Amino acid sequence: MKKIIYTFLIIITIIIIVISYSRPMPEYSPERNYIDLEEEILEAFILAKDSSTIQLPEGHFLFSQSLSLDGKKHLTIKGMGMDKTVLSFKGQEQGAEGIKISNSQNIILEDFSIEDAVGDNLKISDTDTLTINRIRSAWTGKVSTENGAYGIYPVLSTHILIQDCEAIGASDAGIYVGQSQHVIIRDNKAFFNVAGIESENSSHVEIYNNDSYQNTSGLLIFNLPGLTVYGNNIKAYNNKVYDNNLKNFGVKGSIVSAVPKGTGVIIMATKDVDFYQNFISNHKTTNLAVVSYEIFAADQDPEAKVFIDANESNGIRTIDSDFQKDQAYDPYPGRVYVHDNSFKNEHYLPTFSNDFGKLWFFKNNATIPDIAYDGILPMGTKLSDPDVKVCIRNNGDASFAFLDAANEFEYFSNDLKPFNCIIK
Repeated sequence: MKKIIYTFLIIITIIIIVISYSRPMPEYSPERNYIDLEEEILEAFILAKDSSTIQLPEGHFLFSQSLSLDGKKHLTIKGMGMDKTVLSFKGQEQGAEGIKISNSQNIILEDFSIEDAVGDNLKISDTDTLTINRIRSAWTGKVSTENGAYGIYPVLSTHILIQDCEAIGASDAGIYVGQSQHVIIRDNKAFFNVAGIESENSSHVEIYNNDSYQNTSGLLIFNLPGLTVYGNNIKAYNNKVYDNNLKNFGVKGSIVSAVPKGTGVIIMATKDVDFYQNFISNHKTTNLAVVSYEIFAADQDPEAKVFIDANESNGIRTIDSDFQKDQAYDPYPGRVYVHDNSFKNEHYLPTFSNDFGKLWFFKNNATIPDIAYDGILPMGTKLSDPDVKVCIRNNGDASFAFLDAANEFEYFSNDLKPFNCIIK
């Protein structure tokens, strides 16, 4: 009888794996009728003065090079609507970004779409007071590793508002903020990306009223090593994160390429995270995971890192197995408060496409936990210590798994009582 059951399980596993890998990748293929106004629009960017508006006309426009601004103040770039003004960089010959803005103040972008840049569709760096309204970033056709890394990508900036935007098809993150402070990300949609929305090494961030779905992972709150800025104080609330089970198409060796498909939310190595009143559902790995950076570093592929290093100028972050050398970096999450959320899952069996799914099969009665915590702690600390505390409460009947990953899962547990606490 045991042999029959074992054989049956193997057959079911093979069937699930075959079905999972045979599903076609989604595509975004809007109809486009291009108009040639490249010289006129390029000239408008080159001649733009402070306290002015670049008014983009209605139409679909094709560009062979990036549109750039540097050192501008009080400037608005305005289209006629996401569906009416489309800037396409399909076949781009010069530059990596679609639009690149740097060293500026009080910049507003609104009411247009950016498509198919070689690298990032919209990159803003070293800018103070930035508003991004009703911008769509997309890569057209079937989603692919060849797509650019970041859709909407402010970095090293302050006082950022991203609202009513859409991000589609990014091979890293659709909506991303990095090494920035005082950020609001609200009322956006992100789908068909590796990561729908990501806050990385950023502080004083509020993420709310967003829909993130049909990505590899819906929402990432990360702190990564090797940077000069480290993030904390993140609030994420009233978001809908669902059906993020897309095959990971990130560039091999990048940090997001290690994100398991079927993860709704991952909170990694970040302190002071308040995660509440969110709706998270239908993920094949886990609805929410709280983990240390060690989980990612353990799976680093040295050959892949050599490949990625050539792309560092495009902002692609790699997995760093030598993260201990960064003495300012804390690879462990802490003061994370997951409370008053709603969890649901229509998937009964975990995916076999990653080690977490296999772990659930053998250690968690073949069921998918709504909330998973790896339990890896700094040496000499314990779960109740204030700096590393993770509190999980008032999440309805959400299921839970404590991995005890540092001890080869020896004390794997579903007991939520040690984490039923409050962080004030």
